[in-house]
Amino acid sequence: MPEGLKVVKERIKKLRETVDEYRYRYHVKNDPEVTDIIYGSLMDELRSLEEQYPQFCSPNSPTQRIGGQALDEFVKVPHTKRQWSFDDLFDHEGLVKWDEKVKRFAGKQGFSAKDVTYCCEIKIDGVKIILTYEKGEFVRASTRGDGRVGEDITENVRTIQSVPLVLPYAVDIVVVGEAWLPESELDRINKGRKKRGEVLYANTRNVTAGSLRQLDSKITAGRKLDSFVYDIDNLRIKDQGSRIMKPVTQIEELELLKKLGFKVQNSFKACRSVDDIESFYKSWIKKRTKQIYGIDGVVIKVDRLDIQEKLGYTGKSPRFGVAYKFPAEQVTTVVEDIVLQVGRTGIVTPVAHLRPVLVAGSVVSRATLHNEDEIERLDVRIGDTVVIQKAGDVIPDIVLVLTQMRTGKEKRFCFPDYVEDCEGPIERIAGEVAHRCVNKNSFMQKKRRFHYFVSKKAFNIDGMGPKVIDAFLDNGIIANIDDIFTLKKGDVLGLPRFAEKSVDNLLGSIENAKEVTLPRFLIGLSIDHVGEETAVLFADTFGDIGVLREAALEELECVYGIGEVVAKSLYDWFRVPANKRLVDRLLKYVKIQQHKAIRTDQNNSISGKTFVLTGTMESLGRSEAKQKIQKMGGKVSSIVSSKTDFIVAGKKPGSKYDKALELGVKILDEKEFLQMIK
Repeated sequence: MPEGLKVVKERIKKLRETVDEYRYRYHVKNDPEVTDIIYGSLMDELRSLEEQYPQFCSPNSPTQRIGGQALDEFVKVPHTKRQWSFDDLFDHEGLVKWDEKVKRFAGKQGFSAKDVTYCCEIKIDGVKIILTYEKGEFVRASTRGDGRVGEDITENVRTIQSVPLVLPYAVDIVVVGEAWLPESELDRINKGRKKRGEVLYANTRNVTAGSLRQLDSKITAGRKLDSFVYDIDNLRIKDQGSRIMKPVTQIEELELLKKLGFKVQNSFKACRSVDDIESFYKSWIKKRTKQIYGIDGVVIKVDRLDIQEKLGYTGKSPRFGVAYKFPAEQVTTVVEDIVLQVGRTGIVTPVAHLRPVLVAGSVVSRATLHNEDEIERLDVRIGDTVVIQKAGDVIPDIVLVLTQMRTGKEKRFCFPDYVEDCEGPIERIAGEVAHRCVNKNSFMQKKRRFHYFVSKKAFNIDGMGPKVIDAFLDNGIIANIDDIFTLKKGDVLGLPRFAEKSVDNLLGSIENAKEVTLPRFLIGLSIDHVGEETAVLFADTFGDIGVLREAALEELECVYGIGEVVAKSLYDWFRVPANKRLVDRLLKYVKIQQHKAIRTDQNNSISGKTFVLTGTMESLGRSEAKQKIQKMGGKVSSIVSSKTDFIVAGKKPGSKYDKALELGVKILDEKEFLQMIK
């Protein structure tokens, strides 16, 4: 390289390093070292040199934060580690119960109550982002998506000044954080929209979410998003001289993130007891409205990462952490009516129709009353003035009845014996709080099942919403779910709102839906208790609809994260002849994609193999052994058969050991098993 070019290259390198240092001090440390004029002058020089010498351009240059060429669409990105959502707590009593449960689980894993301390962090009301770096350079940003697959928002996140594009150390790392918008920026954006006669944004979170999903990153760049990073998903240290050590606690993890140049919310605190947590929580209730960003609670995590790993996850959330939510925004309104809503599984839910009211940034006119017990507990009546709140759910809750506002004209609500949408009577399920239609095949339930089958969560048939489904059912065009895949152009053409092009679009969507993932297939069947999370757990374990539908009840109960009720519901559903025939008919039209569980670890000696556990192991419990096998791609069964690959025998093995000898199944002792999963 000519000497002159070497000088230019070095100058560009120094400019980038200097500009990035000033950026860090201004946007992360909140401690600007130079004026905006000086910063702008250095940026102008850097931009000019990069334009003059394009061979030295880099996607991670500070000049690239202004936004690049607009995208045509967002690309799907599978996460290297499952992205979970924390369960919510809303009061001190719930916190105490959660703490007791955590310590009880930890005790089963060999830890004492004293080993369990907590890290409390502020819960920012923003949008989750996952950032990936290779050799210390920013390569990708994605949304949470469904927890397993998100959308690539790299170009939009690149515009966020507090997100480093180059780290000070050569590490491969995936971090998780929150993108957010300052309240002052929302005010500025809304002033511009008001002048242009446009609808104003309700809150900062909505603007943040919309900004991250802009196909044109220049729009995102103009909105001045910010970020906080709070978690490390994966870390591999390549710069051995950097003296970076892998953290062993959550607090050490946050300190490492700061060292790597990420912006971290600095108010985290170590708490040794429930009282410490409650004190931290209450202090932030008072301070939250004084911040430039939204705060909706406190995130509590077990501090030690080894205990976190042992506690693991349920089907929906981590056991080692929880979100302690602040009291939600509350408003008053009037209950104008209470109606019963029939769901796809026949569960009858009372819903309050409200006088429309603005709460937490949106107008609502419905509130769930859950069940008969909840109506009695609240003593809510038609005509009552009530307090409603949004506490994380889309549909708000009624939390209080203002009985002093009663006039005497209010009416009590009683569950009727007969519900028209059930086409018959309803009954209260023994041992549960819910009412259910006695007739399981009413037309309304059928409609709900069809609605769910074509929804985004299931087969995702674009253009076939509830109104279209209802029209098809009302006109006798379809009678069974599988009829959707037999529709022809002449069946639809001529119906209201269906012209040539719209029919072609719909039939194209149906054709696209003929290939579906196993979890979506299961979700679409409307099986009691089988939702998005549990469908994935079943799919991860069995991998094939044929294997799953023939699985024994004991095998279903062995799936990690699945309880007896869910397992029994799935088992019973596949034993109903009509349901068997439905699945057979669907499989004539639908191809289920080969299911690949997204795992953080794979091992050729375990992946795809079936294990049976018997006896007691000294070094780990049965649930932990089962989790490790499943994490590495294996399956765990409670029945020894010719399909069993290994039986793991601890002390005092039972009859399964004898059965394995009889069938010639390979038997592993504890030492051999531990070596296999190492």
